[in-house]
Formats: sequence, structure tokens, C-alpha cells
Amino acid sequence: LMQVEGDLVFAIGDIAGKGLMAAMWFTDVVGMIRRQMTTVGDPAAALSAVNRDLLLTGLEVPLTTLFLARVNLENGELTYCNAGHPPALLLRENSEVEELSAGGPVLGALSAASFANGSERLCPGTTLLAYSDGIPECRNESGVEFGAKGLLNVARTFSGCKPSGMLFSVLAAVEDFAGSQRREDDVALVVLHRFGSCKKY
Repeated sequence: LMQVEGDLVFAIGDIAGKGLMAAMWFTDVVGMIRRQMTTVGDPAAALSAVNRDLLLTGLEVPLTTLFLARVNLENGELTYCNAGHPPALLLRENSEVEELSAGGPVLGALSAASFANGSERLCPGTTLLAYSDGIPECRNESGVEFGAKGLLNVARTFSGCKPSGMLFSVLAAVEDFAGSQRREDDVALVVLHRFGSCKKY
């Protein structure tokens, strides 16, 4: 989470693998994102540069998915790039849902990969949910996945809550669904909501 020329920039991602090695790569990727967004300010250009830099290391780079977005806090204009990550969801005030999937492939896989920006507007009453695949892939004791539909249903149920309320309610719903079943992956969730004319997020 950072600000670039007054705009809010945030990212959510997932790195293949676990333990110390994954944690070290995560730190490197976060640093790359910060440098590139400060320099170019454009999500697609930043992810293209990060992909290039990862491959130039000459190391065995773990595959990385990432959703990177920039929001104008005055008018709600959202510019984003999705690099192989589960698409973020926009919940409109009229209950319409949009998936934010524009972007490109996972990072660290293809040297010739191209990335494109997507754009939307966060009108008053709109909520954005960006999440890791640990949420939809969470299973219960019967082996059934929570699924993207389960996430959407819970989000709609708590759509009248404050962003913090929705965040904790969704995470609690995932935990309740899993029950005693051990989670196989970490879960991460970002909730962003635009309030009326207050221009508050």
C-alpha cells in the first residue's frame, strides 16, 4: 500500500512455494513494485518491468501472481493490471458484479509476456474485493471448495457493512466453512469501498 502523486496504489499477490525462500522472494517483489510504481506510475508498465527484472536474475524464479491497482481518490478512477491472479470483484450499488481480469500472465514465466491495463470507476457505493486463491480453494471436511461463488455470496450478505466489517465477516465465513479441515493455503483479502460524496476509502 502506497501513494503515488496522491493516488492510492495497492497490490495483492501469491508466490509459489512456502517457507523462507518464498518470503525472501516476496520481499524482493514488493520492493520491485514500489520502485516501478514510483518511477512509471502505471500498473501494466510496472508489472512488465518486474517480470523482466525477475527473469534477468538468472535464478530459478518462483511463479508469482499479482493484482496491482491505482485509484484516484478524487474521482474514483481505477487503473489495474492482473498478472495471472484471481480476478478482483467490483460490487456495484445496484448489485451488479464485474470481474477485473485485464492484464497478462503470471510473473517470472515468459520473457515476451505483455501486460495491459484495465480501467473502471469506483462510483459511490461500489466495493472492490481482491483476494488470494486460498479463499475460493478453501475446502471443508467433505472436500467441497468454498469457491468464488461462496465469496461473492458472503460479500453480498455483508455489503451494507463498513469495509473492515466485510473483511472480517468474509474471513470468518471462510473459517466457519473450513471447520476442522486444515487450510492448505494462506488467505488474503483486500476490501476497498467508496462512500457517497465523502471521497473516503
